[in-house]
Amino acid sequence: MILGGAVVTNGSGGSCDLVVENKVPILRQKDILTEEKADSPCRRIYLAVQLMYIDEANLPAYHKAFWDLAADLVKAVPRTVGLIDSISEMILQRNYYQALKLTKRLIDYEQEVLRRVSGSVENV
Repeated sequence: MILGGAVVTNGSGGSCDLVVENKVPILRQKDILTEEKADSPCRRIYLAVQLMYIDEANLPAYHKAFWDLAADLVKAVPRTVGLIDSISEMILQRNYYQALKLTKRLIDYEQEVLRRVSGSVENV
């Protein structure tokens, strides 16, 4: 889990109750993408948005990475423009968690396209 920029792990003691008293970025393990696993264009976009969410001190670098990656993706796959526009709107509103949720949809779309393409290649 990432809690306000800190990585928090559960010790061997079993269950753990956390109460967060103020507004800080929180990501559960299932929502965290590591650099090593950002191995596709849409996953790299997700990583850039994730970093915006948890590391506000370096926003300009993450914003630049996002805009560059998004522009490249839209050039390569114009059908993604709607989702990219929605993600961009959330970023401009500084609503990074919602942008992450939308970017998961972008990753799902990417995976579906790759499945269709690999299925077409196998049938040739």
